[in-house]
Amino acid sequence: MRKVRRIRRAGQATELIAADVHAWPVDAATIDTKVTLIQALIPLGLLHVAESLQQELELLTGPRYARHGGQPGLVRHGRQAGSVYLADQKVPIHVPRVRDRERNQEVPLATYQRLQTPRGTDAGVLRRILAGLSCRDYAPCAEAVPEAFGLSASTVSRRYIKASAAKLAELSERRLEGHDLVARFLDGKTFAADTMVIALGVTVSGAKVVLGFVQTATENAKVCTAFLRSLEARGLRADDGLLVGIDGGKGLHAAVETVFGSAAAIQRCQWHKRENVLAYLPQSQHARIRRMLRAAYAQPTYEKAKAALGRARAELIPLNASAAASLDEGLEETLTLHRLGLQAELSVSFSTTNCIESVNALVEQRTAKIDYWKTSDQKQHWLRPRSSTSSRGSAGCAGIATSRRSAGRSRPT
Repeated sequence: MRKVRRIRRAGQATELIAADVHAWPVDAATIDTKVTLIQALIPLGLLHVAESLQQELELLTGPRYARHGGQPGLVRHGRQAGSVYLADQKVPIHVPRVRDRERNQEVPLATYQRLQTPRGTDAGVLRRILAGLSCRDYAPCAEAVPEAFGLSASTVSRRYIKASAAKLAELSERRLEGHDLVARFLDGKTFAADTMVIALGVTVSGAKVVLGFVQTATENAKVCTAFLRSLEARGLRADDGLLVGIDGGKGLHAAVETVFGSAAAIQRCQWHKRENVLAYLPQSQHARIRRMLRAAYAQPTYEKAKAALGRARAELIPLNASAAASLDEGLEETLTLHRLGLQAELSVSFSTTNCIESVNALVEQRTAKIDYWKTSDQKQHWLRPRSSTSSRGSAGCAGIATSRRSAGRSRPT
C-alpha cells in the first residue's frame, strides 16, 4: 500500500494510519499521479538523451560522411528501437548502432547502457528546476533538467539550454484555450503556515490537466478569486458550463461564485461532508453513520438520495444536533451530480475531490522529511506539476460531454 503523510502546522510530516488511507475514495486519478508529476520534464530529458547519444556516436565514428575522425575500424551501422529510463519512467527511443569491422561485433554505447535501469530523482535538483519555473528563470532551470534524470550535466550544450528553456517557458506560461475543460477541481495544500491552492482541470475526453497554483496564507475569497481570474486571463473559459469540485471551503466557494456565476455547477466533496459529520460523533457511532451516509450518496436518483439523507439526519438529531447541522450545511451541493442526472456516469471520479487529493497525497510523500520551510520558492517548487494532459483519463468520462450541457442550468435554490 502506498504511504501517505500528513503535514502538521509546524511542518512535521506524520504517516497516516491504514484506516485513514483506506477511507479515501480511489479511482484512476490515484494510479497515475506520479506519472502526472514526472512526465512534464521527460520531453526535455529526451532532447538531452538524443544529443548525448549523438556526441558519443561522433566520438566513436567521427562526423557523418567524414573520411577522418573517430576510432579505427568503428563505423555507423544504422539504428534500432530501444528504451531508456528517465527517473523511473521507461521511454522508447531510437538508438544509433556502432560496429567494429575488425572484430566483426557490435560496440555498445556507454550513454545508452547507463540509462537502462530506473533511478530516483534527486530532490535538490528538482528544487532547482521547479524554483526556476516559479521564478521564470528558465536557462539555469534547463541546465538542471538532465541532471534530474541521471544524465551528465557536463555535456549540456547551449543549443539544448536554448531549446529546453523555451519549452519550460511554454510549460509555465502556456495559454489554456486549447483545453476543452468541462470540470475543474480546486483544493488547498498546507505547507507550515501557508496554503497552496491548486486548480486541476478535466477535459471533455476525461484527461486531467494541472492548470496552476497560488500561494496564500488561507483559502480566502480574495486570493482565490484573483487566482481564478488569472486562469481566465490565460484563456480558461466556462461559457458552456463547468462542473467545479471543491471540498467545501468558504473562500473557494465564494471565488467560484464570483468568477463563474451561474455557469458553474458546484459539486461539494461527499467524502469531506461525511468526515465533517463524523467529527461531531463518538467513535462508537462512526461505522454505522458512515455506512448510512455512503448508502445515501450511492442512491441512483436525486429524490432517493435526498430522502436517504433526510433519514440520516433524523438519526443524527438525538445523537448530536451539531452533527445534523453539519450535514445540512451545503447539502444540496453534495447532490449536484444527482440533480444533473449524472450520478451513475460520473460519481466515481467527480463526487469527491479525489482527483486533486491524490496530487496532494504525492506532494505529502515528497515533503515527508522537510521539517522547516524557509522560503516561498521552496514551497512552490514542490507543487509545480505536469502541465500537459495525463496519460490516464478520469473514470466515468463517457458522461462528461453531458455534464457541460447540464452544468450551467442546474443550481440549487
